[in-house]
Amino acid sequence: MTQIRKIGICTGGGDCPGLNAVIRAAVKTAILKYRWDVIGIRDGFDGLIWPEKTRPLTINDVSGLLPRGGTILGTTNRGNPFAYKLQNDGQEIVRDFSDDVIRNAKAMGLDCLIVIGGDGTQKLGLDLYKKGLPVVGVPKTIDNDLCATEVTFGFDTALHTATDAIDKIHTTAESHHRVMVVEVMGRDAGWIALEAGIAGGAHVILIPEIPFQIDNICRFINQRHIFGKKFTIVCVAEGVHVPEDVERQYREKHGDLPRSGAVSNLIADAIGECAKKEVRVTVLGHIQRGGSPSPFDRILSTRFGVAVVDLIAQGGFGKMVALRDSRMKFVEISEAIGKMKAVDPNGELVQAAKSIDIHFGDD
Repeated sequence: MTQIRKIGICTGGGDCPGLNAVIRAAVKTAILKYRWDVIGIRDGFDGLIWPEKTRPLTINDVSGLLPRGGTILGTTNRGNPFAYKLQNDGQEIVRDFSDDVIRNAKAMGLDCLIVIGGDGTQKLGLDLYKKGLPVVGVPKTIDNDLCATEVTFGFDTALHTATDAIDKIHTTAESHHRVMVVEVMGRDAGWIALEAGIAGGAHVILIPEIPFQIDNICRFINQRHIFGKKFTIVCVAEGVHVPEDVERQYREKHGDLPRSGAVSNLIADAIGECAKKEVRVTVLGHIQRGGSPSPFDRILSTRFGVAVVDLIAQGGFGKMVALRDSRMKFVEISEAIGKMKAVDPNGELVQAAKSIDIHFGDD
């Protein structure tokens, strides 16, 4: 087994609450339990392309990080070392820096690299591992859509943020007798929309896993009006698949579709036309990624940070930590990526929501 003396840590992809808590736990475990040196790799893999962006991490450097959102190392979702985009005389060029990354990691004396990130970041880490860099992974996504782990840190905090927003929308929606469309994150999976919608008392939830029709939603809104409910809250995941007729009608009316990531504007416009209601849109966006992590996320992040350092000590390169059966487990990165954990349209949570008259636009 390789004698470990120095490890590196990097964070890639979108930020989320709990990243700093993982860094803190990993650094403290590495230094206090194993007496290793720790190097912080700034801005994803960029710090291994340009080594001047790295920094040693000590116990003092991670003091006070537990409640702090974001990542002290910085992150990027554009730093693919195998196809890095650069500007040269106004022209975009693409370079493969993977050999530089391997060479620089060896020059730094890194015996292993901890890669904290989602599916794309873990895939890059695996590719570097295949080229000879010892790598271990920590799963990260607020969308909670990685199949290898029961839950990812950051999701609980994002859920609290979205639920709080829906709670606040209730009073203004009821006061003005409006339909309020709240868009939350969830590019491929609707976990935030589903759980925040249930927790916040939304009346309609739209997620990528369940196709919907505007007519169905409008019928439901009008039925609510008949029964004296003069307002409706619609919780929309950003990755929902908007029906073609809705896009066509929007183009005819406005000329162009709204920017990517604002599908709620299409949906709101269609509901207003169909139900003849006053509709307003609130897009939470990156507010869901910010702020102090919840107690649950602080604890989960700490468990991940400790477990990934123990994984290195066991020589488990090419593996990732995961929460399974409420315990820390180790899984092969190759088996963990490329498989999304989607909401089951016939699952217990969706059926429970339907039982309390939450509508999904599918009937």
